[in-house]
Amino acid sequence: DVQLQASGGGLVQAGGSLRLSCAASGLTSDNYAIAWFRQAPGKEHERVSLINNEDGATYYADSVKGRFTISSDDDDANRMVYLRMNSLKPEDTAVYFCAVYLSSDVYSEYDFAALGWEAFDYWGQGTQVTVSS
Repeated sequence: DVQLQASGGGLVQAGGSLRLSCAASGLTSDNYAIAWFRQAPGKEHERVSLINNEDGATYYADSVKGRFTISSDDDDANRMVYLRMNSLKPEDTAVYFCAVYLSSDVYSEYDFAALGWEAFDYWGQGTQVTVSS
């Protein structure tokens, strides 16, 4: 079974940086994409970034472009996906989740924007990111 474990959240001052990690295990195919979502109190899930395992393409929400970077590598039995977050703002405060989409049919910004959180197949527990002003 696919399992995801997110970590790396914390409290940081505005302008600071954090790196989130997502350890994904149980993936038996190369055709998948892993995304980061976030959910602030009282708000819906917001897609943040996605990496397509098939072609390595990356996508970002407009609100984080130029500040966040998604990357991936392998760590023993896990597929590791990282989210480097720079120039953090108080509005970045949220619980951050990683999720797996068991398809690699994400080939454009349009495809990324069309993916709602409900389309993803597996979710990890969230990690809290709090940015103080």
